[in-house]
Parts: sequence; structure tokens; C-alpha cells
Amino acid sequence: MDRLDKVKTLFFDFDGTIHNSIKIYAPAFRKAYDFLVEEGFAEKKIWSEDEISHWLGYTSINMWKEFMPDLDEVPKEKASSMIGDIERSLMARRKAELYEGSLETLDYLKKEGHNLVFLSNCSASYRDKANEIFNLNRYFKDLVCAEDYNFIPKHEILNKIKDKYPEERAIVGDRIHDMKAAELNNIKSIGCSYGFGNCEELKDADIIIDDIRKLKKIL
Repeated sequence: MDRLDKVKTLFFDFDGTIHNSIKIYAPAFRKAYDFLVEEGFAEKKIWSEDEISHWLGYTSINMWKEFMPDLDEVPKEKASSMIGDIERSLMARRKAELYEGSLETLDYLKKEGHNLVFLSNCSASYRDKANEIFNLNRYFKDLVCAEDYNFIPKHEILNKIKDKYPEERAIVGDRIHDMKAAELNNIKSIGCSYGFGNCEELKDADIIIDDIRKLKKIL
């Protein structure tokens, strides 16, 4: 297996990289969609987890722009708030699941001297609830989310924050947003094939892993 021996800073995506977020996103998405059906804004449809997982990793703004671009702002905001409320409620009820070995891997990398930075397209309230449940600040130097930067693209956020942390740098993620952030900021990329992206999204990754625990072997 290839190695990235000199990497000092790792920017971690959360959903699909550390957190198996379909477990809480799918029921939240379905409830919100049912609301839109009941209010006459959408046609009745049974959504599979594969279909729903397409939206994981998107900011809320970009998700709705692609999913239902013509939906009025009021029902869009209500459905979006519903998704967030349900996800946080499920987290609080310990229904959220991290990928096996996630925390032990983060702990190992921190002890080995890597600077770990949480970098997610999520909202601040979602980030804060995840931190409360999983004690993420035990592992990460900073917990950065898209809402902190008005939901600008991840590559733009990374450009604003990357120089706070030592070189060499790499991003770990499962979606095209993560790979694009690495490319546009001239840092290494580690693609997570166990997440929600497809092969095409990860084709330009420097290294692809099928288990988060593989990070202990390549870094």
C-alpha cells in the first residue's frame, strides 16, 4: 500500500468519512419529504437509501438547489429545518453511528503527532451536536463547518484556513467536494471508498482506502 509519510495536517470530512450518516439522514429526509407531499409540493415517492445518500456531503443550500430547485423558500426552509431537527434528535438518542474504528484511528493519528482538523459542509448545530455526542474536540484541533463561512464551497473554506496548520497537508473524504478541495489547494487527497461517493468522484485521489483504519498504515 502507498504511503504519505510526510503529512503533518489532516483535514477530515465527517459524513461518509467518520460518520455513517445515512443512519440518521435517511429517516430525516423521508420525514421531510412526506411533509412536502402532504403540503402538495411533491409527488409521493418511496426513496431508497442509495437515492438518499446522493445528497450526503452537500451543503443544505446546494442540496435543495439540485434536488428541488423550484421549491418556494418557506416550505424549503421548513423541510430543511425538519431534517436538521430530526438528525440532532436521533444523535441525542444515540442512533448515530461512526464507522468502526473511527475514534481509535483519530486517537492514533493524534498521538502520532498529526494535526487533525474537522472540515464539513454541515451546519453549526449539527457539528456541535456531533461534538457533544462523540467528544470530537478530544481529537481535532478545530471543528470547522460550512455555516461558519456562510456555506461557501469547501475548497474556498480550505483556502481560507489551511495556512493556520503545518505543511504537508492532506484531506480525507468520500465525495467530489473533498477531492476538488484538495486539487484546488494543492494538497494530497485520501479518498474513502466505503463512504457515499462513487468511483468517478474518487478517481483523482492520491490514495483510496476502503476502511478508515487503513490510515494507520499509510500515514
